[in-house]
Amino acid sequence: MIMLQYDNLINGFVERSKEILRDNLVGVYLHGSSVMGCFNPQKSDIDLIIVVDQPLSDSTKRKYMDMVAAANAMGPAKGIEMSIVLREVCKPFVYPTPYELHFSAGHLDWYRDDPDDYIRRMNGTDRDLAAHFTIINKRGRCLYGAPIEDVFAEVPSSDYMDSIWFDVEGAAEEITEYPLYLTLNLARVLAYKEGGLVLSKKEGGEWALQHLPSEYRPLITNALREYTENAESVYDDALAKRYAEYAIRKLTQ
Repeated sequence: MIMLQYDNLINGFVERSKEILRDNLVGVYLHGSSVMGCFNPQKSDIDLIIVVDQPLSDSTKRKYMDMVAAANAMGPAKGIEMSIVLREVCKPFVYPTPYELHFSAGHLDWYRDDPDDYIRRMNGTDRDLAAHFTIINKRGRCLYGAPIEDVFAEVPSSDYMDSIWFDVEGAAEEITEYPLYLTLNLARVLAYKEGGLVLSKKEGGEWALQHLPSEYRPLITNALREYTENAESVYDDALAKRYAEYAIRKLTQ
């Protein structure tokens, strides 16, 4: 469950969502590390999906984004990540999944510098939503509105796998730049491919320690310590690349 110091932020986000979206709001749903028992204020963001019945006007999007930006300033180090989607793409599930509006902390400067451009362009489809909806179905929390089972269809295994594979397919080239993220993400993708397990980053790393060759244990242990304890870690780039190449081979067999 999300850490107690952010309860007021979450409650305020829900109340403002109700005020801005009114009868169009179907529900607000929490997913990610906040519901998977591994939330870390230094490493995690607050992950939210907002479902609406009808498309949003630009003026409503602007009002909503002003609220999100203000809430983000009160959030953890990585801020808030949220997407607004139409109910009609949730059940039956549509993939790649269209979205009405998206925000993460990395987009904050764009919104501040040119909000009209942001509102105009921040829509489309997002393969990540298959993974988010899967977590909502299995472990998510309804903060307000219609129950999860009434809003979200089960995500087909092939769509979920495509979604999480898309996140790691470049790992062999990128792991030395993002060793923490890709070490743990590769592990949880392997856990799904080999065991059908839907895991958090932390759980993926713990699974990997039990199931992957011992050669990679120092790398995985380092990533877990950095993720859970904020410990400074020095990564062996050569080992990280071997691990990524091993994982990619396993995933593409």
